[in-house]
Amino acid sequence: MKTLSAGKLRGIRRMADAAGRFKMTAVDQRPPIIGPIAAAHGGAAPWAEVARFKTMLVAELQGQSTAMLLDPNFAYPMAAAETLDPRLGLIMTLEDSAFTETAEGRLSREIDGWSVDKIRRCGADAVKVLAWYRPDASKAVNDHQKAFALRVGEACQRHDIPYLFELLVYPLPGEKNQTTQYIEMADKRADLVLQSVAEFARPDYGIDIFKLESPVPARDCPGAGAEGAAGVQALFDEMGRLCKRPWVMLSAGAGMAEFRNVLSHAYAAGASGYLAGRAIWLEAFRAYPDFAAIRQGLAGRGVDYMKDINRLTDASAAPWQRNWGGVALADADENFRHAYPGTGREA
Repeated sequence: MKTLSAGKLRGIRRMADAAGRFKMTAVDQRPPIIGPIAAAHGGAAPWAEVARFKTMLVAELQGQSTAMLLDPNFAYPMAAAETLDPRLGLIMTLEDSAFTETAEGRLSREIDGWSVDKIRRCGADAVKVLAWYRPDASKAVNDHQKAFALRVGEACQRHDIPYLFELLVYPLPGEKNQTTQYIEMADKRADLVLQSVAEFARPDYGIDIFKLESPVPARDCPGAGAEGAAGVQALFDEMGRLCKRPWVMLSAGAGMAEFRNVLSHAYAAGASGYLAGRAIWLEAFRAYPDFAAIRQGLAGRGVDYMKDINRLTDASAAPWQRNWGGVALADADENFRHAYPGTGREA
């Protein structure tokens, strides 16, 4: 049985459905959206165009979602006032998409002018952070990434808000299939994924929910129960064993059929849902700058796909409470108001 503070318990419950399963849509992507829009405009991407597309994603996909993941750069400022359904969970991203690429690995940082404090103040239910990580990167790089994760975890603890942590392995400089894009590593090694999960599953990071990639390339996932799937399933099972907390899957640009197969393996291993973006909306986005065609694609194929993976989630995903053997509110007795800590700023 896991005991959770009031803010973390409330935030996690708001992100899930009544049965404890996560069906969450990511609208926080920046390079995968800014890049194509910039190319279409022959230079920089107009802020209004990026924000318009993100607002359309919220409007068309939130009806199938239990929570939406927004960024403070484009999505939240445009969608929060009128478009975003206040009944849904709200997750806000903290990491800057412009990571620092060094000769020894990638360094993550917070968005300039943005913080856990501001995320809590604007009404969000959780903080999301993506950290690039390679266990075999230099000690200096990995120490930086660990310190980044710890710093955010401490802030989430201080502000009593759930910490949703995303991990992605990446190619080191000089390796084949070199790319800085937010896509799945083409020749990903399962041991690097699993070692990364094992590191950040340590309790001192304060992570409440993992957002994880497949331990093998999505193209190599045949689907749970398929012929020849036992080896792949064993890797997902090990990932689930290492998590020691609720976890969901990311899509990393995988195609619709590929991501569905990934989900089937993850659910068989105890995952509680998904937090995905491009697998849902990338096909429709290819029609840019034709916003009418984009909307039609989102409302048609995009929504149909979400309904399909939501049925799979309902049938196969584990309620998030099960990963902890059940949950309870800390200090749930007559002394709650005294035991529950404030921010230290009370009058």
